Amino acid sequence: MEMLKVTNVGKSFTLHTQGSAEIPVFKDINFNLSGGDCIALTGASGAGKSTFMRMVYANYVCQEGAISVFHEGKWLNITEASPHEILEMRRSTMGYVSQFLRVIPRVSTLDIVSDPLVQIGASEEAAADKAKELLARLNIPENLWSLSPLTFSGGEQQRVNIARGFITDYPVMLLDEPTASLDAGNRQTVLDLIEEAKMRGSAILGIFHDQAARDAVCTGSFDVTQYRIGS
Repeated sequence: MEMLKVTNVGKSFTLHTQGSAEIPVFKDINFNLSGGDCIALTGASGAGKSTFMRMVYANYVCQEGAISVFHEGKWLNITEASPHEILEMRRSTMGYVSQFLRVIPRVSTLDIVSDPLVQIGASEEAAADKAKELLARLNIPENLWSLSPLTFSGGEQQRVNIARGFITDYPVMLLDEPTASLDAGNRQTVLDLIEEAKMRGSAILGIFHDQAARDAVCTGSFDVTQYRIGS
């Protein structure tokens, strides 16, 4: 079943500090993503992979076309959706694992990982149990769970971010370099989590500079370069 549809999408940036000059980026992007698939965004560095992912997550506005997500039994065009609709879609339908952990200081790691599940109605106890399971799988020592992850190493913060992203069974998942800088054991755990998400029917769009990881979990690829203006 299709979960994401990108239709005739165009994107440009306005440089407000330079006389509102318009810098065109993409034109006429068409792309579909179905449940059970993991599609890798490809293209050279600077081709716009992260820009496209932020468009899908509604962090960036599209000037043309439509991006539609199957949300709560119907299609939601996020290019026209209200901020409230976007937040609801992110809460229950679309998860995003970025490369960087952004959290409130002094909130414990366990609470940070648990929160997305609590937000969709799980009990605090059930959410904490699942958070503990994921943190253990990702080799975050138990004596760190009560601490803020802002005190952790970069690799530990990345694994906390992954645990937070995978605690909810999102129908659509966006992954930005989920295996970057991980050791072999934790890298395999992340690949296992991706495979489990595919098996339960999640539709996954990812950026994987790790070719071996891409080959292991991806069912296809989408080269953004072909839609890049001036490429």
